[in-house]
Amino acid sequence: MNSVLAEDLKRHVYILSSQIGDRNIFNYGNLEEAFYYISERFRNIGYKVNFQPYLCSGKEVKNIIAVQEGSLQEVIIIGAHYDSCFNPGADDNASSVAVMIELAKRFYLKELKHKFKFIAFVNEEPPFFKTEDMGSRVYAKQAKKNKEKIEAVIILEMVGYYLDAPHSQSFPSFLGFSYPHQGNFICIVGNRHSRNLAKKIYHNFKKTSFPTEMFIGHSIVIGVDFSDHWSFWREGFPAVMLTDTAFYRNPYYHTQEDTYEKLNYGKMAQFLLALEKVLVDLDNG
Repeated sequence: MNSVLAEDLKRHVYILSSQIGDRNIFNYGNLEEAFYYISERFRNIGYKVNFQPYLCSGKEVKNIIAVQEGSLQEVIIIGAHYDSCFNPGADDNASSVAVMIELAKRFYLKELKHKFKFIAFVNEEPPFFKTEDMGSRVYAKQAKKNKEKIEAVIILEMVGYYLDAPHSQSFPSFLGFSYPHQGNFICIVGNRHSRNLAKKIYHNFKKTSFPTEMFIGHSIVIGVDFSDHWSFWREGFPAVMLTDTAFYRNPYYHTQEDTYEKLNYGKMAQFLLALEKVLVDLDNG
């Protein structure tokens, strides 16, 4: 099962990063192609797909939303951005989109308590990062206005690059003695407001065999708020980032060398299966 899942993940990443390639508003045709690809994957699973369009630099861009209803109105969001930073964007962030698509497939028609929303966000990368044109910022502000009952937001940000070699993992110097130096784990990143959610997810991961670390910190630490969870923090929603730690591990971050063949799809499959169990526990908790 893991090998089939690994191949499915690889196919998504290859199409998004190699066949489509650089995808952002400045390469609008590719951004639209990625939009259609992700939308069709959700539709093929069976989801009714909703869109959140808005204008940016005179062009229409869209968040993509697939919803699995539960018995409650409280919402759990699993999100990942689908644009890239002027490069193929295999790890950043096709890896996360691939995991989200396959997670959505595994949750389709599952009996759930919470309403699960799988959201592909647009415009996470510069120059829109931490601006009002960021897709997750648009969503989070509207969710706050609509009084959406968001109980948890889980943002996937670069989840495909793993190394077992010694000293393949770095951290800010003051954290160096607290974390492993093998880059073979996923890190759960939260802030003070989301620490209870982060701890719950961390303890649920510890029930699986997938190596996981946790960091609760302030945005003063470089990288802590470098993804769509920042938008939800701004609106007071509990949100965490799950990441392979980006530039603290992956030397190809935001370069033309962020290509599909460098990712470990076996580990991605293991991570996905562990995350599925974590989300089931979160739903039941």
